Amino acid sequence: MSAGEALWWQSGVIYQIYPRSFKDSNADGIGDLAGIIEKLDYINWLGVGAIWLSPFYPSPMADFGYDISNYIDVDPIFGNLADFDRLVEMAHARNIKVLVDFVPNHTSDEHPWFQESRASRDNPKHDWYIWHDPKPDGGPPNNWLSNFGGSAWELDPVRQQYYLHLFDVKQPDLNWRNPAVQAAMYDVVRFWFDRGVDGLRIDVVYLLFKDEELRDNPLDPKWEPGDPVPPQQIRQYTEDLPEMDGVIQELRKLADQYHERVLIGEIWLPYERLVRYYGEDLGGLHLPFNFQLILLTDWKAQKVKDLVESYEASLPEGAWPNWVLGNHDNTRLVTRVGPVQARVAQMLLLTLRGTPTCYYGDELGMHDVKIPPELAADPQEKGSPGFGRDPERTPMQWDSSPNAGFCPARVTPWLPVAADYELYNVQTQQADPTSMLALVRKLMELRQQTPALNRGEYRPLAAVPADCFVYLRELAGQRYLVALNFSDQAQALALPQMGPGQVVVSTHLDREGPLDTSNFQLRGAEGLVIAL
Repeated sequence: MSAGEALWWQSGVIYQIYPRSFKDSNADGIGDLAGIIEKLDYINWLGVGAIWLSPFYPSPMADFGYDISNYIDVDPIFGNLADFDRLVEMAHARNIKVLVDFVPNHTSDEHPWFQESRASRDNPKHDWYIWHDPKPDGGPPNNWLSNFGGSAWELDPVRQQYYLHLFDVKQPDLNWRNPAVQAAMYDVVRFWFDRGVDGLRIDVVYLLFKDEELRDNPLDPKWEPGDPVPPQQIRQYTEDLPEMDGVIQELRKLADQYHERVLIGEIWLPYERLVRYYGEDLGGLHLPFNFQLILLTDWKAQKVKDLVESYEASLPEGAWPNWVLGNHDNTRLVTRVGPVQARVAQMLLLTLRGTPTCYYGDELGMHDVKIPPELAADPQEKGSPGFGRDPERTPMQWDSSPNAGFCPARVTPWLPVAADYELYNVQTQQADPTSMLALVRKLMELRQQTPALNRGEYRPLAAVPADCFVYLRELAGQRYLVALNFSDQAQALALPQMGPGQVVVSTHLDREGPLDTSNFQLRGAEGLVIAL
């Protein structure tokens, strides 16, 4: 790829913001759009190329905004459309792109569409959702399970039929086999693109179509009591059906009518199925999200290397990769791998080939927060106790004042703030040149300024210690070596073929300068970026 070919979503870093938890501007304990505007200078200072906002639409908040009652407005909790327009304008003034969540699989049961659909079986919108008669015994049509536990079917007392909800009972699934539904949802996309949004993160896009025959999903033989509910079945008839291809193509055609808009898909599938969403001749999603680093349970060098190799080998010709280390649905990075290896992981994320997505607070080393049962908010926690997502959604830690500067001291935040926020916050870490924040910012800055790192080729190196993952990034004669130590012990490396090098960044942030690549050492849990 030449220097002139990269688009903004290929060379930049995406930063996910969970609006409820980012910054409270009006002292109600809940983050909002004005709070995000207030912190745009921080986001710009960090070196982010785009922000992705989790839902801020009108909602009863059964699933904190993923149950939408109006796709083309802002919930008063978060502000209004004027606030959103100001956010886009001020972000663009700082050369920061804005992405929003598009939630096409389901609405709230309080959405006017569903209210009409449930009103009667002959309503014009009667088939905008997935309805079915009870079995002869009065039970649900089949064995499909909700991701939040229990049956995915709910009997409606008005229509005397069951409606499908793959998530909360207050989130009925839309019927994407209905052309009127498709047309309405495409209008939603146009509304936000016309408002200046630069791209969409499409929620559970691989679930839009369900088996027309409503066949039972087979049980997963690997599932055991005590595991989260969703893997209890192999979702053969409720995900990744062939009919998806046509909708993906239509969404891409729509996006291509605008200038440099990007489509990112939330798709929890293995690589061999994930890459299909790039579409034939790359006419599908620009970035089907790659979650494999989040799902990795064994943080070892060989495991990570194999994962990267498998992904790279699976990509269609010309497809652009992407990497994710954390999001609002999964245990935070530091909780998964520990604070020391989290620094190595950040170097990995920001030097691999492809677009990185960073989750708010991970740049500080924020960890999961234990939430007392009486304060639990997430519906997934209620369906699968112990597997709720509140711990990774706690308020952003801005400074050492009460409530970490997220909201005033007199206000109770919607979720508790981490007890150690006085150590892990923006203000403290900006003043510490050895902090996680300092490391992430330095890596983002290096990636932004270095074509070999933001769009160059990737080549792994063999014959290195088993606990190390070493690879080259190169473009047009510019070469960088990335050497990562996944162990706590020092590792000796000998790479004489690389020639002389210059350490540009160490995860320890305590060494730079010339390096003899024919004989050098990585300290325990150290990563190096070396200019060759």
